[in-house]
Amino acid sequence: MLVFVIVCAFLPIAVGMLMLAAAFRNQIIAEEIFLESLPQEFDGFRILFISDIHRRRLPKRLLEPMKGKVDIVLLGGDMTDKGGSISRLSDNMKLAASLAPAYAVHGNHDYRANTALVDDILRGSGVRLLIDENIIIEHEGAELLLTGVDFPPKGGKRAYAPLPSPTPSEAQLFRIILVHDPLWLTQQTGPPADLILAGHTHGGQIVLPFVGHRHVDPFYREYNAGHYVLPRKDGSGKEAKLLISRGFGTAHLPLRWGSPAEMHVLTLRSDEKQQDLPEAGR
Repeated sequence: MLVFVIVCAFLPIAVGMLMLAAAFRNQIIAEEIFLESLPQEFDGFRILFISDIHRRRLPKRLLEPMKGKVDIVLLGGDMTDKGGSISRLSDNMKLAASLAPAYAVHGNHDYRANTALVDDILRGSGVRLLIDENIIIEHEGAELLLTGVDFPPKGGKRAYAPLPSPTPSEAQLFRIILVHDPLWLTQQTGPPADLILAGHTHGGQIVLPFVGHRHVDPFYREYNAGHYVLPRKDGSGKEAKLLISRGFGTAHLPLRWGSPAEMHVLTLRSDEKQQDLPEAGR
């Protein structure tokens, strides 16, 4: 009986410590993504993708060795929080920009903070903020189109600005869309890109056994975290790839369960390379 009482007393403490450890885990997931239409020149192109940093400090000892080993850094919004440390945000953004050319989009928490100050810090640190705009990324003599979708500063999650239209020459390029909230996809007739990178969901952040993800919107119950394949619906017959990150930080309480913190190193691969693999290796 005494043992049972002791276990019952210490179990919540142990669970809390495990949840805290999962929230502050420094995990980088390295993986390849095989993509239709990816120019051969971009085969092997490496993206460091970090979303939902919130109040955390990026691990310098873990990220600094990536300098020169990644081609681009993409920040998927929620770089800080209302009341978050400005000096920490500055340190994080300087670190990200020191690794490779860095680009970011706003998340909802960035608009709850002092947005003008946040934007000044990003730009002063060398991070280019994309507010509903397209830019060309060049590599080995080839080009792809990167589109940054801004989180709606007013009017709720569904009040997005129209997607910026590419020029006639840009329309033929392989396209990556960086957007904070994947719910943005519900406003599109189909995924208007070859690769879409998003965050926001935190993978549910606390995923309880037998309960699972308790998102309010049904969309998040299907598109919660991880990789998804979506039909383009543009008549091309091609597919788009979607990655929803669980994010590096936490919203509200610094606790996680069943959805550990993560960052990503994504190596882009031409779909032709996948076709060359033996069946067992796919």
